[in-house]
Amino acid sequence: MAKKEKVNLIETFSEFKDLKAIDRSTLIAILEDSFRSVIAKMYGTDENYDVIINPETGDCEILRTRTIVEDDELENESMEIALSAAQEIDEDYEVGEEVVDKVEFLSFGRRAVLNLRQTLASRILELQKEALYEKYADIIGQVVSGDVYQVWKKEVLILDEDKNEMLLPKQEQIPNDFYRKGEPIRAVVLRVDNKNNNPKIYLSRTSPLFLERLFEQEVPEIHDGLITIKKVVRIPGERAKVAVESFDDRIDPVGACVGMKGARIHGIVRELRNENIDVINYTANPSLYIARALSPAKVQTIELDEENKKANVYLRPEEISLAIGKNGNNIKLATMLTGYTIDVFRNDVEVDEEDIYLDEFSDEIDGWIIDVLKGIGCDTAKNVLSLTREELIQRSDLEEETIDEVLAVLKAEFED
Repeated sequence: MAKKEKVNLIETFSEFKDLKAIDRSTLIAILEDSFRSVIAKMYGTDENYDVIINPETGDCEILRTRTIVEDDELENESMEIALSAAQEIDEDYEVGEEVVDKVEFLSFGRRAVLNLRQTLASRILELQKEALYEKYADIIGQVVSGDVYQVWKKEVLILDEDKNEMLLPKQEQIPNDFYRKGEPIRAVVLRVDNKNNNPKIYLSRTSPLFLERLFEQEVPEIHDGLITIKKVVRIPGERAKVAVESFDDRIDPVGACVGMKGARIHGIVRELRNENIDVINYTANPSLYIARALSPAKVQTIELDEENKKANVYLRPEEISLAIGKNGNNIKLATMLTGYTIDVFRNDVEVDEEDIYLDEFSDEIDGWIIDVLKGIGCDTAKNVLSLTREELIQRSDLEEETIDEVLAVLKAEFED
């Protein structure tokens, strides 16, 4: 009967394995340590006890080693055994020898069993917390999924697939977010606190990293390293700008990110509650980068103060509002993206009636070259010709041969 109770005891403890997802070897180690802890509390030491747990069956044996003493010298029954008692086991035993016998843990009493359960539960809870902290500390900056469990005024409680709790603070929520209990949600792991070994996982949907990770999931070329995201800036729920660069000349990074008919970016926009996302080609040329960052506005001229990181941008009157954007969001994001303080000015100069828009040369100049020239404020032929060859090369980041070909085409038009 005792053996059956012993087996049932171990099976009862094994329920922690199922509930807490602790592997069996770890459970055995914790169980052995917990037995020793209880024995030490009961007898002051566990030095003369061996706890043996069968990892296959879960059976537990406790072996006690005691030194034989004369009957009238017995003081500590846990550490010593009387000679007469030892000789009942084996009549050849003598004083000073050691006796090893098996002890049934259940014989320690109900209190010891409860103590063992509490010790084991405490150790497993501690281990579970450590594992949870390590798991999420290793994936800070990565996207995780969960289900909304509780919505409070200042935060949302989310449960992952293992029912671990994660928190989405109010300031990390997109303004247009609305949550219902049970609905799925995605966010990036912002940080993991572990005060007093009580891990708290904080998520964010407003971090630029969240948008960056969404692009990595939606755009295979980014995941494969063919396109890199240079920088992401956001005003959550309103607008974002993403600068991308391709390491393969055959790949259009902007086109790859947007996808056919916007298929790739639409999913990201929906996830971010219709946040307007501008994807632009990164360039090391500051003038061109600023012009692209102010998209959809078309820049005419840029005056740079590289030392103080300032830029004066001149645009046609009708382009000013586009450059600034709703609530100043467009120019604010362009400043964040480029690192330049940007001021916009009206350019009221009338277009020369003899001048010709660059689009008219599309049969002689590639469309992408025309777009680059427009990006630095050269919408017309005379805009281009008003700059020196060196200025065009420096501001457009185009090859010298390309600039020479463009200049030749445009000059030929006016010579005719």
